[in-house]
Amino acid sequence: MYIGHMNICFIMYPWSEIDPPTDTTLRLIHESVNRGHHVALTSSHNLTVRNNAAYSFCRYIKPLEKPIKATETFYKKAEFKEQMLPLSGFDVIFIRSNPPIDPNMLSFLDSVKEDTFIINSVEGIRKASNKIYSAAFGEEFEDIIPATHVSKNKEYLKRMIHESETDKMILKPLDGHGGSGVIILEKNADKNINSLLDFYIDGKHESHYVILQDYVPGADKGDVRVLMLNGEPIGAMKRVPKDGDARSNVHAGGTVEKHILTKQEKKICQLLGPKLVEDGLYFVGLDIINGQVIEINVCAPGGIARINKLNKVRLQTKVIDFIEDLIHKKEKAITKKANLRKIIQEMRQ
Repeated sequence: MYIGHMNICFIMYPWSEIDPPTDTTLRLIHESVNRGHHVALTSSHNLTVRNNAAYSFCRYIKPLEKPIKATETFYKKAEFKEQMLPLSGFDVIFIRSNPPIDPNMLSFLDSVKEDTFIINSVEGIRKASNKIYSAAFGEEFEDIIPATHVSKNKEYLKRMIHESETDKMILKPLDGHGGSGVIILEKNADKNINSLLDFYIDGKHESHYVILQDYVPGADKGDVRVLMLNGEPIGAMKRVPKDGDARSNVHAGGTVEKHILTKQEKKICQLLGPKLVEDGLYFVGLDIINGQVIEINVCAPGGIARINKLNKVRLQTKVIDFIEDLIHKKEKAITKKANLRKIIQEMRQ
């Protein structure tokens, strides 16, 4: 077990916007602080440069006299100190910002990615922070990802709707999250299709990209959220939409149920796991319907609190264990290198 104290930074949404009973980021923060790690919180608009180095105005969480068991109690009792801190001084940076991702934030992080482990990686976030990532995986994954089109060309999208072999299709904004803007299109409702495409694409100053995706049978019964850590599934739950709603997201009124991964869902995890790790995407949420991957969430995947409650587990311990093990190996490698260099230097004396 790693016994050192890491410096961890969370780039996230405001502390005041956290919903303590359900928030995943809060559980990661709580676990880190309880283990004695030094934790600071910041947001993308607090990043800055000082003397040619990337810094951020942070809220540093004051160390606890003793661990606090209940997460909601920790949320109420946490005390902060405002501090401007260098990003390269952190061992780990968690990106926990809701999409769309600020490209300036990634540019700041580019300057420290060689010194600091970032979860998920800057390159991975750039690739996967919008829904084009899974849509463009290619033929290797076509059996597990429904036919998907991303465009702002209305005539093309209408043609894809009419050529689709399914009676329904899903329409959603490219930069949406939490189920916002997800609707079902009926192929025979031509007039509605025209007006909906106008509404979704036409902006005041510029047009917007939308996603058009084949409707997967069984979507009305809900989806499965799978949390992946370092390419392996660590937990899952079934999300059931409320009556009359196409969205399973709990923020949209859905409910959750305990779920055990099916053979097909395990196969999906085995197929996607190596690809995610290769792209530096270590903590990811997969949304699966009837054996098809609908979305891959890489910015701030949630579900830990609900999966914990359903299964009487604490998934945050797995995430922080993974980080501790990685940093421990990194420090051992640095120490080994320094000792080997010392042997050679001593030979020259």
